[in-house]
Amino acid sequence: MRFLVRDRLLGIGEDYWIEDDHGRRAFLVDGKALRLRDTFELKDTQGRVLIDIRQKMFALRDTMVIERDGQPLATVRRKRLSLLRNHYRVSLVDGTELDVSGKVLDREFAVEYDGELLAVISRRWLHIRETYGVDVVRDDADPALLIAVTVCVIHLAEREREGD
Repeated sequence: MRFLVRDRLLGIGEDYWIEDDHGRRAFLVDGKALRLRDTFELKDTQGRVLIDIRQKMFALRDTMVIERDGQPLATVRRKRLSLLRNHYRVSLVDGTELDVSGKVLDREFAVEYDGELLAVISRRWLHIRETYGVDVVRDDADPALLIAVTVCVIHLAEREREGD
């Protein structure tokens, strides 16, 4: 499953559609402005909220929390510092951990579980300017969760670059 994201629209308070590889709308990312913490909602095409994404308040490191149906699903935080690559850890509530690594600001990174590739985020195979793809590799993976993880790590990397 491949999804296309228009990169220039990843701002708080801005809404944008994520399309499937046939150009059909698949998910709406609804950025919530004027909140104390950065907040997004991932919605389906009928406007139902699938996943809530929020900045965790009072964390030592920038942390995003992913919730489904009001219940915590995962936390996303920077794992370690590297000059060439970003590393993030996604801790699911069931104890599972996903690793995100690559060049997040360049939109060239991967999401893995226990060394197995779950999704590849890349601009390489796209010719549309300011767009990147989220290629969900495993059929049994949760596309909404992987898109939420992508939104989180890009948001965290952008905040770090801005010096917030």
